[in-house]
Amino acid sequence: MTPPDRTESAYTKAGVDYDVLDEGKRQALRAASATSHLLADRGGEAVDASRGEPAFVFRHGETTYASVLEGLGTKSVIARLVQEESGLNLFDNVAYDTVAAIVNDLCCVGATPLVIHAYFATGSADWYAQAGRQEALVKGWRQACEDAGAAWGGGESPSLPGLVNAADIELAGSAVGVVHSAEPILGQSLGDGDEIVFVESTGLHANGSSLARLVAKQLGDSPYSTPLASGRSFGEALLDHAPMYAPLVRRLIENDLPLHYLSHITGHGMLKLMRPNKAFTYEITRLPEVPEILQFLVDRADMPAAAAYATFNMGCGFAIYCAAGSGDEVVAIATEMGLGAHVAGRLKSGPRRVELTEIGVVYETGAMDLTPRRAA
Repeated sequence: MTPPDRTESAYTKAGVDYDVLDEGKRQALRAASATSHLLADRGGEAVDASRGEPAFVFRHGETTYASVLEGLGTKSVIARLVQEESGLNLFDNVAYDTVAAIVNDLCCVGATPLVIHAYFATGSADWYAQAGRQEALVKGWRQACEDAGAAWGGGESPSLPGLVNAADIELAGSAVGVVHSAEPILGQSLGDGDEIVFVESTGLHANGSSLARLVAKQLGDSPYSTPLASGRSFGEALLDHAPMYAPLVRRLIENDLPLHYLSHITGHGMLKLMRPNKAFTYEITRLPEVPEILQFLVDRADMPAAAAYATFNMGCGFAIYCAAGSGDEVVAIATEMGLGAHVAGRLKSGPRRVELTEIGVVYETGAMDLTPRRAA
């Protein structure tokens, strides 16, 4: 067994410690669960089984809704550094990526978005003074909303001097959607023999930017102009935006595919495969091709495989768990929609862990636990 010991060795140096962050999430989940009765007081129902999942599910009347709030992290810092170094304005891509981060979480419970709200926080209103930035931001956000099939409802754009770096912008947002499946997809139907389909990523997505900036410090005076083997620049490749997976999820539901779980592969990488807190072994026998930019980061950060696959998406942006024998149909629909996909593995009854058999890496149950724990 190769532990991810430690994924954090590289990432903690970049200022991100998931052990600390995850404990904070568990504390918040406990506190949030204690407020469910307030929704009931208003004629609704909190689906508490969704707590700890990528999106929160609740019912009101005959409709089941999902809601989520998500942010881009520090990828907008990379966009600013790339623009300063090369003049290339890719703020449309980071705006799109923010919406994708939100929507790709929302669809994990079987929902697609109705309305998306934006949060653009700057350290100074001067951020908008640079020609083309605001236009790119608005263009990217609108395009992402259109691709997700959701209205851009509104948002907030505070100026927060002293809290946000005057040179930067923090991008985040929220969404509310409707659950289209008969019941929210929360892993309740997972079973022995279920297949796992990997849907390809395009690169960094919204996770790993802090580590990417740490790597950039190794690359000389113009780090983001460093050419990759393909000829693309390091900075441009970092800023490729993620695919929008929600239209695929909706299409699969409309085709009555037996979907048992959905996982957006972001922070924690392949550890996210065992996000369901159930006694299954998630056996992955076919890994995806690793995007060039991710392999470059892994090599430069000198990360062992166990750390790399527990940090980055490593080529899998989304995982679809479906009944045995249905994986090929999921792949066919994804391919028809222009998304690369393949049947990557299956579930086996047994201890809760992830096995990446091609590279001999195993992640045990203790490496991934976002479920709320009772206070002692």
